[in-house]
Amino acid sequence: MRAILLLLLLPVLLPALLACGRDRDPRPQVVAPAPEVGARGNPAKDIDGLRRHVPITSEITPLPMATAENFDIRRGRAYPMQPPTIPHSIDGYQVDLNSNRCMLCHARSTAAQFQAPEVSVTHYMDRNDQFLAEISPRRYFCVQCHVVQTNAQPLVANGFRDIDSLLRSERELQ
Repeated sequence: MRAILLLLLLPVLLPALLACGRDRDPRPQVVAPAPEVGARGNPAKDIDGLRRHVPITSEITPLPMATAENFDIRRGRAYPMQPPTIPHSIDGYQVDLNSNRCMLCHARSTAAQFQAPEVSVTHYMDRNDQFLAEISPRRYFCVQCHVVQTNAQPLVANGFRDIDSLLRSERELQ
């Protein structure tokens, strides 16, 4: 049935299909490049800071790995709700399905003994805000949110100011 319908429509559709291609100019149209648009400016120049002025077509030698700061000094947080950074090395710590080395010191039951900050009560809550006897499975893998403090320098400039410093400077202006 389809073959018969195709044979009947072929004489009508074929000339129309062939005529479609005649309206096009065979030469490609050359268009001037669009002006650079964006709130951040030229993306090619913005990435240059990360590549240390090495062209994108060249291989770059990586910076040396940052070393962990093992001073046991807590840093301030850079933004609201930022997970605290880890002020000591965690090389060799086992954090997997079978064991969580972090909880040896930071569990609520042992934190005083090891003089370590206790894990927040929110880590003992399930997704329905019900408190659990053990740490919640969704908060079990610490390093998915918490990172070790290092001596690494920022790759890009950061002018972030927390709300307290903004309010303080606003009061000083008044």
